[in-house]
Amino acid sequence: MPVQDPQPARDVVHHPLFARFYTRLSEAADVRAGVGAHREELLAGLTGRVVEIGPGNGLNFSRYPATVSKVIAVEPEPHLRKSALEAAQYAEVPVEVVPGSAQELPVASESCDAAVCSLVLCSLPDVREALSELRRVLRPGGELRFYEHGFAEGRPRMMRLQRALDRTVWPRVFGGCHTGRDPVGEIGTAGFTNVSFRRLLVPREGPVFPSSFHVLGSARRP
Repeated sequence: MPVQDPQPARDVVHHPLFARFYTRLSEAADVRAGVGAHREELLAGLTGRVVEIGPGNGLNFSRYPATVSKVIAVEPEPHLRKSALEAAQYAEVPVEVVPGSAQELPVASESCDAAVCSLVLCSLPDVREALSELRRVLRPGGELRFYEHGFAEGRPRMMRLQRALDRTVWPRVFGGCHTGRDPVGEIGTAGFTNVSFRRLLVPREGPVFPSSFHVLGSARRP
């Protein structure tokens, strides 16, 4: 039986201007940049009880398969959480949207069959602590699904630009987002195993941005 580990539920992020911008940008990217198809692939085949960190405005909710019994969506930003609550009403599976931090998940240990992080690791203040929390709430053998953007592998000039942006304006303008993190490396360092992923360029055709270098994959809690 899972050990109950109650955590404080509180707003720890407040970026109202960015939240409104992100809502418009994410909806456009789903259609115009192919992100919607990547979300479908991210969630395909999931079963049981799922925790999703940083769901934003809830664009994943309608894509969860019917084999999922419940989604616990932990969103710390009030404006985005309001949008997520509205999106949850139209999901085909039960979705509970709650306040909280990825570093202090209000979820019991070993109570989830799967965890989802989608375009969120880039903006967390402590990625390692968040991944440690995901390991805690996953049952042994539970699956982590991830879809993130990160460093521009094989493109030294772009990587230098990413580092420069991450040290200066990018996090301030884009709600704490960093362009050049290594989500796959962080997932491995956090102790997840069976890490499998593929690299994507988003959008696949057209201009390339510092945030265009995505990874889509899965891993397991040992």
